[in-house]
Amino acid sequence: MPHRIDRVTNSWCAPWHYAETGSGAPLILLHGIGMSHAAWNAVTPYLQLTRRVIAFDIAGFGLTPPLPRSTPPTISNLVDGLCRSLRAIGIEMPVDIAGNSLGGCMALEAARRGMARTVVAISPIGLWTNGPAPHVRYVFHSLRWLATRSPALLKLPMRNGLTRELALAVPLSVGSRRMPVNDALQCIDDLAGSTAFDETFESTLSSFSGLDIGVPVTVAFGNRDWILTKGSRHRHALPAHTRWVTKQGWGHVPMWADPRGVSDVILGDAGPFGDRRAVRGGDRIEAAEARVTVTSR
Repeated sequence: MPHRIDRVTNSWCAPWHYAETGSGAPLILLHGIGMSHAAWNAVTPYLQLTRRVIAFDIAGFGLTPPLPRSTPPTISNLVDGLCRSLRAIGIEMPVDIAGNSLGGCMALEAARRGMARTVVAISPIGLWTNGPAPHVRYVFHSLRWLATRSPALLKLPMRNGLTRELALAVPLSVGSRRMPVNDALQCIDDLAGSTAFDETFESTLSSFSGLDIGVPVTVAFGNRDWILTKGSRHRHALPAHTRWVTKQGWGHVPMWADPRGVSDVILGDAGPFGDRRAVRGGDRIEAAEARVTVTSR
């Protein structure tokens, strides 16, 4: 197995902290709000077989310091930081980028700027008209409050598969019982240590516009994503060539629930395999106004 390297930074102006594994063409991974590069732990073993995988801690999360106080963590400013980090570690752009939630919107913005060769955005934020559904604020801020003030209480259900499923079905995904206990506990620690959580949440409520994106784009949502519901999945902000995938059984953060499925969707655009590896029975792909329903054979 390829050696895993963790690069730690102690200054906001230094490259973001990242974990690197595998070899081949580089593939950049970006996590969601309140998480860290560890969100991709279950997926990287599949990706590293053919790719050099670099999973970042976004500014203000994991081991990466927040942006300076004078720089709000908007999508644009975060992608500025990503661009600096890629240059600092010698990654030539454009490069393949995949992201989830906050990271998904960042990947789309990177594509709009010409930084990305291909983009896979899994449950990306920003595809709304007037911000996320009202319940999203309460779900995430309640979890953040518990993680910072009663972490032991929040960690208690993480130690059992059934209670872990019940606790994480909405904020992460149905199927979270498959998450290793250590990863679940790490999620609580990451959330508690997210120094830029509140400011990032408030700074990323704007709608995204990427009609001028010219590179291949895949946007994947799960049919059980109860964070980004139908009103947060508008398609008018993205180009007509965008490939839209609806994955059966996925929630908002599906990487632990279906790591092989997530890797297949990512490699479907970032790798040589095309749509054949990106879908399974019951999944739906839509592109250029043509709808295809894929069924098992």
